[in-house]
Amino acid sequence: MKLEGIIAYPVTPFKGAEQVLDLEALHITLNALLEQQCDAIAPLGSAGESAYLSWSEWQEVAKTSIAVVNHRVPVILGISELTTNMAIQKAKKAEELGADVIMVMPISYWKLSDQEIYEYYQQIAAETSLPIMVYNNPATSGVDMSPELISRMFQEIDNICMVKDSTGDIQRMHKFYELNHGELPFYNGCNPLALEAFCAGASGWCTVAPNLLGKLPSQLYQAVMTGDLEQAQALFYKQLPVLRFIVQGGLPKTIKAGLNSMGFAVGNPRKPLQKASPAQLEQLQALIKSATTA
Repeated sequence: MKLEGIIAYPVTPFKGAEQVLDLEALHITLNALLEQQCDAIAPLGSAGESAYLSWSEWQEVAKTSIAVVNHRVPVILGISELTTNMAIQKAKKAEELGADVIMVMPISYWKLSDQEIYEYYQQIAAETSLPIMVYNNPATSGVDMSPELISRMFQEIDNICMVKDSTGDIQRMHKFYELNHGELPFYNGCNPLALEAFCAGASGWCTVAPNLLGKLPSQLYQAVMTGDLEQAQALFYKQLPVLRFIVQGGLPKTIKAGLNSMGFAVGNPRKPLQKASPAQLEQLQALIKSATTA
């Protein structure tokens, strides 16, 4: 499977003081994302607070997301686990539920060797026929996989067929291209790097931005695809202040604050994460208004 374009990340809505899952709000926000010309939907990433969900909650979000999207675009389910066994359990459930792709990221307490990381992916891949996107995000996982290791896994493990890199290092993307002669599809997960990544040959942009910026991310992608670099630059710089703000403020906090202010009742991030302060919300609203006003 070759994914291209804007891969959008939904939040996981909660309601009430007990912060229980709000599947109705998830339904609404997923449909809103699909209206923003997104090319795939990726629930249960870091913006979806997957690390803070129980196993039963993870299954509910996965099942609901797949049902709501209903084959309109591919669904990529996020799997980020300390143990190989739990990652395998989620991979099997993702396949059972009808996901199109799984995005897998190892989480580290003890520092993992390259061989341990390799076997983590190898053993997950042996238990599912789903395509696997390797996800490298050392800021949240504590694991930084080199382009050489990822390329080796791509070449040797059959259903590993793409990589998402969120390090913010454009040289990693150049390295993926060079090591694999352009055959490894790579995806940008660092929002402020969107324009550079597309120009470096990224197949897609994995982003929460459509939640707050509507069709602007898709318009940027289309401008790049049609070779209109001047338009792409204009669209990118329009979005950049928002992209920087949401990364610096933390995705669950800032995206939920923005969605709530736009009339989507998605609740607050799950504790110990805190909601945005009034000052942060005011700044975010001003940035969104500036970006989305013609």
